[in-house]
Amino acid sequence: MGWLTDPLAYDFMRTALLTAVVVGVSTAVLGAYVVLRRMAFIGDALAHTALPGLVVAYLNGWSLFGGAVVAGVATALGIGWLTRREALREDTAIGILFTGMFALGILLISRTRSFRDLTHMLFGNVLSVTGQDLRLTAAVAALVLLCLLLFAKELELASVDPGHAAAIGVSPDLVRYGLLVLLALTVVVGIKAVGVVLVSALLITPAAAAGLLTARLALMMLVAAGIAAGAAVGGLYLSYYYEVASGAAIVLVATGWFLLAWVAHQVRRRGTG
Repeated sequence: MGWLTDPLAYDFMRTALLTAVVVGVSTAVLGAYVVLRRMAFIGDALAHTALPGLVVAYLNGWSLFGGAVVAGVATALGIGWLTRREALREDTAIGILFTGMFALGILLISRTRSFRDLTHMLFGNVLSVTGQDLRLTAAVAALVLLCLLLFAKELELASVDPGHAAAIGVSPDLVRYGLLVLLALTVVVGIKAVGVVLVSALLITPAAAAGLLTARLALMMLVAAGIAAGAAVGGLYLSYYYEVASGAAIVLVATGWFLLAWVAHQVRRRGTG
């Protein structure tokens, strides 16, 4: 059992494990709505559009988290505003803001002395997460999960049947704005763990794998959370023993779980077909 307990002798490893699990669970649960509403591209967009906020905060010595939150929430609200009343297709609005904000981030990075100063923003480093980072991540994750619990009925109804939701007084637009803001917050806290490039994978892959195994939303969230937590732990152990990038290892383990879920789904289809 030494291979299992040895990494836990280090404070940084225990903090990294807790942070990765918290990030994985919160992104996976929220990801169930993203998959249900076919908004997979938006996670990637929000992760990339947080970059200029991170760079501005870095250059001015401000809180990186605060800078990312401002950029992420502004992008989320911008997407909602541009697509209200179907004035513009959602994928078009995402594409415009995604490329524009990411280009702005790259332009700002080019003004720094070294690109290496900001590589941790792109690729993340969960092993460098501090106790304060963990507390902040846990607080945001708790807020997001609490909102999902309190407004579960509204979110599910607006996702499945927005017409009926509007008819009984639930505003699909308001629910959508709320979901976009929660997405922005979740993506921002995930950036510290796995970086801008990989956080969207944690948002989509565990939920997509769970969706292949069950059609019930509540069970889908539980399965997705379990897959994400398992990927976080497995990826960090691989990172520790094989000296590979922690964020990439976590995402690849999650991808492995997705492939297993896909195989199980195909076997079940053939068995009932």
